[in-house]
Amino acid sequence: MPPDSPPLEPPETLVVHVRRVSCDGGEGALGHPRIWLEIDGRGFVDCPYCDRRFLLEGDGGSDH
Repeated sequence: MPPDSPPLEPPETLVVHVRRVSCDGGEGALGHPRIWLEIDGRGFVDCPYCDRRFLLEGDGGSDH
């Protein structure tokens, strides 16, 4: 990618209210294995399989 290219956007962004989320690709049999991801101080996490981004709204207080 040339250095002046804009960063690529994730293919899908989901707004969530908890820091621990699961992702299975959302495609049923065409998805990927379910994995659990933790949103850190950046306020988002990207799935390493499908690049879906989970964006934390609020402080994640409903995790408890």
